[in-house]
Amino acid sequence: TQTSRIFFAERYSVHRAELPLLFHIQIEKIMSIFSSIKNTPGPFNSTGSARRFKDILGIILFLLPGLIIFLLFVIYPIFRSVYFSTFDWNGLGPAVENIGTQNYKDIFADKVFLKAMVNVIIIIVLSLAVQLPLAQLLATLVGRDLPGRAIYRTMFFLPYVLSEVNTAIMWMLLFNADPERGFLNGILVALNLEPIGWLSDMNVVLFSVFITLTWKYFGFHMLLYLTGLQNIPTEIEEAARIDGANSFQSFFHITVPLLSSTIKTSVLMSVLGSIQQFIIVWIMTKGGPVNASETMATYMYRFGFVRFDLGYGSAVAIIMFIFCVIFSLIYQQLTRKPDYLTGL
Repeated sequence: TQTSRIFFAERYSVHRAELPLLFHIQIEKIMSIFSSIKNTPGPFNSTGSARRFKDILGIILFLLPGLIIFLLFVIYPIFRSVYFSTFDWNGLGPAVENIGTQNYKDIFADKVFLKAMVNVIIIIVLSLAVQLPLAQLLATLVGRDLPGRAIYRTMFFLPYVLSEVNTAIMWMLLFNADPERGFLNGILVALNLEPIGWLSDMNVVLFSVFITLTWKYFGFHMLLYLTGLQNIPTEIEEAARIDGANSFQSFFHITVPLLSSTIKTSVLMSVLGSIQQFIIVWIMTKGGPVNASETMATYMYRFGFVRFDLGYGSAVAIIMFIFCVIFSLIYQQLTRKPDYLTGL
């Protein structure tokens, strides 16, 4: 069915977009185990070495099922996608027509894909400039001595609990072009203003989608910042107030630097999430009108599951995966600085 296709395609892209984080975690676990084995004395050097070896072997055995699942359902499909991306294959029967790198050449020669890349970059820029600062500001407000802050926390985080399909349908109703049905256009008409084609105007549709994405996800980032704020000792801010720092100075010179590790995580997840964004865009606009809201994920789904060009769709997925890996590696290298609180 259409719904199952959408769900499968969304998970298909998520695995690739989240792979840098998953791969990094698994590699760290494996390296820590082998480092422990390397530093463990030999079986005849100390009396406790045999027990230590058994403990390490038990850890390996406990991690082995997760590692097997990771290799089977994440790493193996990536290599299969690389293989199928070199074929002109419709997903039915064996892939026999090998065309080399022609799919990749056709992708970068397609203006629609280039438009999708530009749209993704716009969403990333807007997320970093609007969504994350808004989440951090709200986290600072509801994380302090604000009356009724528990209610505000629940209200702001509630949109993240809703499914993406429900979120998209709800905002489609709000964006309805008919003033008698669409809430937003109804307000504009009541103010003697012209209604806006929120999802039909090529110059507005991408921003309408971004409004939906912001409403959906800023609560998640707010929760990250709330967690980071709880790790900041209140004594530091109290000392700053004693030294004469006002709230503005305390926020930018104390709170923000001490939230650096949380901000790094939030930025990384926001960028990877923007690259893989699919369900909300597909439900609301299907990449239209005239590819004005097309993203790389909707482009991949269109060719892979609508036109049944699985070879071409696999090539798009591999390109998305490469973009995520390159950004993750560069970003982690550029932001590799000791944390102010932990020193790590």
